[in-house]
Amino acid sequence: MEEQIKFDSKYRMVLVTARRARQLQNGSTPLVNTTSSKACRVAQDEIAAGFVTHVVTSKEAPKADVAPVEYSPILHS
Repeated sequence: MEEQIKFDSKYRMVLVTARRARQLQNGSTPLVNTTSSKACRVAQDEIAAGFVTHVVTSKEAPKADVAPVEYSPILHS
């Protein structure tokens, strides 16, 4: 039984596949033997075989160095 590679979303899997397919189109050597000549299918086969993975890095949101400005409402009579 094949082990399923876990992605946090289907969208992430599509992004990883697209990035790898672009690398293949630009001349990268395929990591698996496949009968397909299409870069997208080869990338999917590589992911299914576990040769291509992704790393999620958490980036902390930049903190503001400026003190917040208080606004007073303007009332029109």
